[in-house]
Amino acid sequence: MYTINKTYQEKQEIKKSEFICTLIPVASLDDVNTNLIQIRKKYYDATHNCYAYILGDKGEIVKCSDDGEPSQTAGVVILEALRKNDLTNVLAIVTRYFGGIKLGAGGLVRAYASSTSLAIQTIEKQKIEECQEIEVVVSYSYYNLIEKYLKDFKETNKSFTNVITINLIIPLSKVDELINKLIEITKNEAKITKGTISSIVL
Repeated sequence: MYTINKTYQEKQEIKKSEFICTLIPVASLDDVNTNLIQIRKKYYDATHNCYAYILGDKGEIVKCSDDGEPSQTAGVVILEALRKNDLTNVLAIVTRYFGGIKLGAGGLVRAYASSTSLAIQTIEKQKIEECQEIEVVVSYSYYNLIEKYLKDFKETNKSFTNVITINLIIPLSKVDELINKLIEITKNEAKITKGTISSIVL
């Protein structure tokens, strides 16, 4: 799945109604509630502040609200746009200022869907991937040989004593392949320890 690391906002006008979509990175329900309060305060005079959010590394927590719009015309539409783009830990709020012309149920669905999609098109996605920490301890004689295989991964620490110790975060799907390569290059002399598995943004 993917997430975002900053707030994005786009707006459009449809039949004199203004729709403002705000996409906000959130890590918890407290984050969601805090940001909802701030948006409602900022757009206190808006007709509606409809929203949806997805939380969790696998998108396991979801909620949406029509905020007074006809049922199923806003919140669920915003939620579907987030799901379609494989987004999580994101709060999407679409603020509407009514312009005097009713859009009808179909028109509302299209308006909330297009407003959310318009904002999503502008984002820079951050990939969330299951990763594992590994520690590699190797002698100086092998360091230059293995360095090129490590450069594509996130290094969290490196120390030089009588040996070189390197701590890395590796996508889980690539851990065994990398370990086998390091063992082969160092003729089984590298000491490799697997650590914690967690989902992180790469």
